[in-house]
Amino acid sequence: MVTETDVSQPDTAAATRTWPGRVGLLVVIIVLITVFVRNREVLSLDSLASQQDALRHSVIDCPVLVFGSAFLLYVVVTGLSLPGAAVMTLVYGWLFGFWQGVLLVSFASTTGATAAFLMSRFLLLDLIQNRFHDRLVTFNQALKREGAFYLFTLRLIPQVPFFLVNLVMGLTPVRTITFWWVSQLGMLPGTCIYVYAGASIGNLETLRDRGLSGILTWQLAVAFTLLGLFPLLIRRLMTIVTGRPTATSGVQE
Repeated sequence: MVTETDVSQPDTAAATRTWPGRVGLLVVIIVLITVFVRNREVLSLDSLASQQDALRHSVIDCPVLVFGSAFLLYVVVTGLSLPGAAVMTLVYGWLFGFWQGVLLVSFASTTGATAAFLMSRFLLLDLIQNRFHDRLVTFNQALKREGAFYLFTLRLIPQVPFFLVNLVMGLTPVRTITFWWVSQLGMLPGTCIYVYAGASIGNLETLRDRGLSGILTWQLAVAFTLLGLFPLLIRRLMTIVTGRPTATSGVQE
């Protein structure tokens, strides 16, 4: 549960979010996106499938370099909200195996999400809070009361876009450290399922030719179903334990 100490007042750091700083950050973001777009074919599933033997050998020959490069690449993709994170998760599961894949993707996705959260806060928080301050009072109060659980619930729902959670939460008073640890926990179940699916792939050509449906087993189907039901079960449990509505209803008051 988020308390008064778990949130930061939007206007305290306003002086540091100057227009030159915002413009500079936007330039960096545009450059990174441009580089990614121009080299997206190298990271496509077709390209990776054609080099799968070389990828396997690179992990054996240079494990630290490959692991570190994969980590940074995942951070950039998730931090800039670029497409392909789901496929990358499957590929990392195939390349590194379940345990190493979960370790990499879990921390890299949280790092990228936090970077996106901070960019949203730096670029837009002052504008949104100043313009809609009166309308956001109730919402901010709800976040002070149960913001951590609200974020945790959003992270557990696969239908809620990853980038949207980062963007919206960056416009709230939730503290960065709270965003970090809640995201780390909330995204872990989905990460485990996707990495496990990737680790069960015999080769990348199967994933390229048949997609996720080609590797979907009844175990994975059950896991995805439970992942979708988990937020509802947690919400019901918290309502029983606390005797009052959970964060989802609280934010809508």
